[in-house]
Amino acid sequence: MPTQEIKTYQINEPLIRLDRFLARELPALSRSYIQKLINLDNVLVNGQIAKASLKITIGDTVIITIPPPEDNIILPESIPLSVIYEDADVIILDKPAGMTVYPAPGHHGQTLINALLAYYPPLAKIGSPNRPGIVHRLDKDTSGLLVVAKNDAAQQNLIGQFKARSITKVYLALVKGRVTSPHGIIEAPIGRDPYNRKRMAVVEKGKEARTEYRIREYAGNNTLLEVVLKTGRTHQIRVHLSAIGYPVVGDSTYGGKSTFLKRQFLHAHKLGFNLPSTGTYREFESALPADLQQTVNSIRAQSH
Repeated sequence: MPTQEIKTYQINEPLIRLDRFLARELPALSRSYIQKLINLDNVLVNGQIAKASLKITIGDTVIITIPPPEDNIILPESIPLSVIYEDADVIILDKPAGMTVYPAPGHHGQTLINALLAYYPPLAKIGSPNRPGIVHRLDKDTSGLLVVAKNDAAQQNLIGQFKARSITKVYLALVKGRVTSPHGIIEAPIGRDPYNRKRMAVVEKGKEARTEYRIREYAGNNTLLEVVLKTGRTHQIRVHLSAIGYPVVGDSTYGGKSTFLKRQFLHAHKLGFNLPSTGTYREFESALPADLQQTVNSIRAQSH
C-alpha cells in the first residue's frame, strides 16, 4: 500500500510566501491541494504549524507531509493501446497525444497506467503502486514510443540503462523558423522556472541537459528536426529549442503557439535499448501520427 511522503526543505532565499514556495517546489500538486495540506496542519515551519501566507526566509526549515492518494487502487480501464512489441520483460507502446502516463492528484482515470492494468493485470505488482512498470514518461501532448517493464528485474535493468544514458531516444519536432545550422548541440542546465511553476527554464543552477538536433527538412518557414536526447529533463526539447529561438510549433507554453495545431509538434520517433533478458540491442520506430503528418502536408502545400 502507498505510504505518506515527507519532504524537508532548507530555505536559502529571502522572504517568499510559504504557499508560493511549495507550489513551485511541488509542481505535481495543485495549489488547492497544497492549501488543503496547510489547512490540515501537514506543513511545519521550524517545527510550528504555519499559515499559507507566512513569509519564510533564509535558514527556515519547512517540512511537508503528503498523505498517500485517496484512491490507493488504480483501476483498470478498457482503453485501446497500440502495442508495437512485447516479450516476457517489456511492452513497447505507441502513446497517443492527449493521454497522461500515470495518475496524479486530480487526474485519476483515463491514463496510460489505467489502460495497461486492463491489458496486463500483473503489472499492478511491479515497482511503485502509483507508477507500476514505468521507467520513463512522455508529456501528455507528446506522442510516440514508450517502454514499460513487465517485471521487477526488467524495470531495474531499464532504469540502469536510462541512468547510464545508453538508451537511444530520437524525436521529431517541427519548430518555428528556418534553422540555419544543419546540425547542432544545445548544452544548457534546466530547472524549474522561478517565475512560473508550470514551466521549466534554462537556469544557472539547473540540472545538466544536452540535446542534439539535425535538420530533416524545411516546411515553409518552419523546420522539421530530428532531435536526440542525451539527458532526460522535464520538457527538455521544448525548453532547449525555445531557448535558441526556435520554439516547437503548437507549444503555447514555450512560445510556439499555433493557429493550425492544438498540441506541440513533438513525437517520440525512435527508441533503442538492450532487451533486459538477452542483452540484445533493439531499436523501434514510430511514424508521425496523422495530425502531425497532416500539419506538415498543409504547410508544404501553402508554401508552393
